[in-house]
Amino acid sequence: MNTSRRILLTGLAGLAVAPAAAAAMLPSAEPGHVTVAEEQFARTIAAAHAPGVTCVRQGERYADAHWPDYVSAARAVLDARA
Repeated sequence: MNTSRRILLTGLAGLAVAPAAAAAMLPSAEPGHVTVAEEQFARTIAAAHAPGVTCVRQGERYADAHWPDYVSAARAVLDARA
């Protein structure tokens, strides 16, 4: 599976779970209280949601800046898989 398809599917999974995560009103996660898996998945979701991305580098920069906003969605997906 190529990278763009993986990012697209991850983003779609994040969109499907984001309303449920927002409804749960989880407190925003601080970077010190996030597991490696949660951080990596949150970065992937953030990169998939980056607005106006024309290259991978822009998506990575957006993900670096905004991944904490997507931790609750990443946790919901990881918890659903457990």
